[in-house]
Amino acid sequence: MPFPVAALRQQCKAQQSARETRYLQDNDAPALLRARAADVDALLSELWAASSFPVAATLAAVGGYGRGELYPASDIDLLILLPQPASASTARKIDALLACLWDLGLEIGHSVRTIDECLIEAAADLSIQTALSEARFLAGNSKNFNRFQKNFSRHLNVRSFFDAKLLEQKDRHQRHDETPYNLEPNIKEAPGGLRDLHTLLWIAHAAGFGTTWAELAASGMVSPEGQVLGQQLEDFLRHLRIRLHLLAGRREERLRFDYQRALAERYGYTDSREKLASEQLMQAYYRNAKTLVMFNAIVLQNMEDALFPENRQHARDYDADFELVGNQLAIRRLEDFKARPQLIFKAFRILQQNPALQGMTAPTLRSLWHARQVIDDTFRADQNNRALFLELLQNDNGVVSEFTRMNQLDILGAYLPNFGRIVGQMQHDLFHVYTVDQHTLQVLRNLRRFTQSEFAHEYPECSRIINEFERPWLLYIAALFHDIAKGRGGDHSEKGTVDAAEFCSQHGLSTDDSELVVWLVRQHLRMSLIAQKEDTHDPEVITRFAGLVGDVRHLQALYLLTHADIRGTSPKVWNEWKGKLLADLYHATLHHLSGDTDEPAAHGIIAERQAEAMRQLRFFALSDTVHERLWSQLDTVYFLRHSAEEIAWHTRALHYRIHNQQPVVRARLGELSNSVQVMVYTLDQPDLFARLAGFFARAGYSVVDAKIHTTAHGYALDSFILLAVDAQEVQRETLDYIEHELEEHLRRQLPPEAPAPVRLSRQLRHFPIKPEVRIRPDDKGTQYILSLVAADRPGLLYSIAQTLAEHGVQVHTAKIATLGERAEDVFLVSGDDLNDPARRIRLETVLMERLQV
Repeated sequence: MPFPVAALRQQCKAQQSARETRYLQDNDAPALLRARAADVDALLSELWAASSFPVAATLAAVGGYGRGELYPASDIDLLILLPQPASASTARKIDALLACLWDLGLEIGHSVRTIDECLIEAAADLSIQTALSEARFLAGNSKNFNRFQKNFSRHLNVRSFFDAKLLEQKDRHQRHDETPYNLEPNIKEAPGGLRDLHTLLWIAHAAGFGTTWAELAASGMVSPEGQVLGQQLEDFLRHLRIRLHLLAGRREERLRFDYQRALAERYGYTDSREKLASEQLMQAYYRNAKTLVMFNAIVLQNMEDALFPENRQHARDYDADFELVGNQLAIRRLEDFKARPQLIFKAFRILQQNPALQGMTAPTLRSLWHARQVIDDTFRADQNNRALFLELLQNDNGVVSEFTRMNQLDILGAYLPNFGRIVGQMQHDLFHVYTVDQHTLQVLRNLRRFTQSEFAHEYPECSRIINEFERPWLLYIAALFHDIAKGRGGDHSEKGTVDAAEFCSQHGLSTDDSELVVWLVRQHLRMSLIAQKEDTHDPEVITRFAGLVGDVRHLQALYLLTHADIRGTSPKVWNEWKGKLLADLYHATLHHLSGDTDEPAAHGIIAERQAEAMRQLRFFALSDTVHERLWSQLDTVYFLRHSAEEIAWHTRALHYRIHNQQPVVRARLGELSNSVQVMVYTLDQPDLFARLAGFFARAGYSVVDAKIHTTAHGYALDSFILLAVDAQEVQRETLDYIEHELEEHLRRQLPPEAPAPVRLSRQLRHFPIKPEVRIRPDDKGTQYILSLVAADRPGLLYSIAQTLAEHGVQVHTAKIATLGERAEDVFLVSGDDLNDPARRIRLETVLMERLQV
């Protein structure tokens, strides 16, 4: 029979609207989910009755709908159960029913099976087995449905189901990078999402432990406190998922940037001086997810013990307070963590001392988690606890694993309250992809890897330095405190030094060690800034930085912490070029600190580089006078900015054509795997830098370093380091292309060509970077330093170069730093417009306008 689609559609919309309005008024998530399911139940029963299906046919709800939960935009999963395969008549009726449901705007997932087919499919596919385990009768033949349930229960192997769901969860976590802390987490599938709770309930249902948290408590799978916690965790995610569906107007499971601010506002968060509203919402989410991951692990252990009693290990004595159960640590008396809080750190210390142990038993974990409440000022002031905490940092094994475990159990944040404030705190700066606490643990992990031989091939220089470094655990303390003041407003480096100094004093560190830790926290950004933004070939820069570090120990410590810090922000932020910049600054400063400083720095360096360049030129059978014509046109600045190897390369290419009327372009493989070094030699011209920047961008390369030099006889001698945007290995054909096409481009004096426009990323659309422009005289007062901050995008450098050319500004050097989506560039420039305050302000204004996105 035809269905009254128009009337039913209107009815569905009215019901949906009424339910959503009611939810926004009373904020009752379970009531909304049950009511939506009941509305659909009634509709389906009505349509089924009107369809005249065979009397033996059955309609059932499966999956989440089978649980009686229906989110605003969730699929409606149905099972049409037949005694035998559908006849042509029955198939037409099924098609008509499904077409009607689709016309009503309902998202339908369906299967048509016999009982035997259900059993076969369930045995072959875990997701089908899981969905069928929650089947609920809707309409039709109830006896057929009961037969299905009995057969399904008889064929369900609970222990196999447990193992399969455990493997499925591990696989799902791996697909989501095994972390709840993604910038745009999937609140259903990621670790700490709803699926982690559903997994517990699916196993509990299959095993007969219950289908609610109260029933799980009654069966002993969770404690009374666990019952409350499970409900709280589920309520948080239910509300968040409902509001996300309502805001998106469709099924959406990711907390995308597009929705974070609007969701935060609907939750009542407002921007503060320290945190955006969206950051406050996300911190609440991450903390909930972190707790859920811990809760999931504990309950799964309890279920495994109940389902596999034969695997239970007899407890073996360890000491008077702890015992070993299999390969796990257990406390003898669960109340001891509260009665004798000094055992808290001891438990982690035992795990460090016994690498064969794989964690703690579920009751021990649960007891530890509750014991965090006894970590108060008295606990923190106890000298034995302070000594044990330092021992955890000083051990040769398990530093990262146990500090991660302490953070997971909220013990680290309880002992260091200011660390607790950064737990789950996201930074929407577009280059930190971890919360502050997770970034801190990443930095700690990186420092630990420097000490381990299996990673020496990946960090050879850092491994060598840290193995020479006395008391490397001081670096771990600096890592814990370097970002501890994030989110408090102001300079987090300075505020963090107060916390670090207090910790060092309380824990009895020597004056020298305390000074080093506090200094590292204060200066932890300095080396990166100098390496990426200043000319490290300039002896004055090296002298100034050497004065800051003072000695080799401080230099080594800062280098190691900086290296670990940058690598701990995001996999995309670190690259070989940043590593080279840091290493160059480190070695130049080390040479300064340990070298002969009697000779003037610049003079000595120039003489050394020229001598080394001449030595390299002799390898090519060139005469001892081959350099004279070119070098006579070069000034001191050139020799300070270029290495001996670069000087030799330029000399080989140009010594016989220094008065060449046609441009000369040479390209070669850079030191890094996806880099190119390019030399351009041509008669100087005002817009040359803009033309070169446009060409490189269109060729698919980003400029990370530029040295722009004008010879005494009016030629531009420019050097560039390029990185392939797609990070692919550079081929010989690429070098030929750059040389030929760029020479032709310059020979024909083609005008600057802008790169093709690109769409902004969603991150930049929702968290725009406010451009910053600053022009100031350099220390000598002869040139100017132009500092820029902007959203990174193809063509950015071209836009900057074109603007400078329009204002008659010459570029001498360029340091191009990219931090995720953020570009921080520094140029050494000169020009008449810069000497006049009004014209300089005009230039800054134009640059600001063009940097806007």
